[in-house]
Amino acid sequence: RGASHRVARSVAAARPGPPAAMATPKANKMLQLINYRMRVTLQDSRVLVGKFMAFDKHMNIVLGDCEEYRRIVPKGKKEELEERRVLGLTLIRGENVVSLSVEGPPPKDDTRVKAVEKGDAGPGAAAAAGRGVPPAAPGMAAPGLAGPARGVGGPSASQMAPRPAVSAGPVSYGAPPPGMPPPGMPPGG
Repeated sequence: RGASHRVARSVAAARPGPPAAMATPKANKMLQLINYRMRVTLQDSRVLVGKFMAFDKHMNIVLGDCEEYRRIVPKGKKEELEERRVLGLTLIRGENVVSLSVEGPPPKDDTRVKAVEKGDAGPGAAAAAGRGVPPAAPGMAAPGLAGPARGVGGPSASQMAPRPAVSAGPVSYGAPPPGMPPPGMPPGG
């Protein structure tokens, strides 16, 4: 058992294509295939080929630079024709996926990265476009985060500020009207 097991492992390691994963979870196997050129067969027998960019727990798949291939039988003819259509960036519902296979390895180099390294990135400079909220002064909250907008959400700050205490003496209103007892005395006495 030991020798045949070692031979099988070395053959698998020498085989070109996606990395072999023996006891790794399905998500890990799928992550190893990101950027590979993949062939996806759908329930309606269409075949999509594109760069495998993303997937989720429902097995929804995103393919970049995707092409659709489908076989059609023209009326009155017995031979099948293969129709090709360019789709571009495509999201495939996992419920429709029948099989997923490797069509080719990921590209060895990214032309965009090479262009940036060479300095052939094109005209212009990478700078902010000047849109959005201006930066706040040090120690201050950003303009949109300082509180509600003026006139919204309650009394103004000046109305909420504590006011100084007013100390005034007792007020004298003079003598009571005729027939009324003085203040503090019961009526009719």
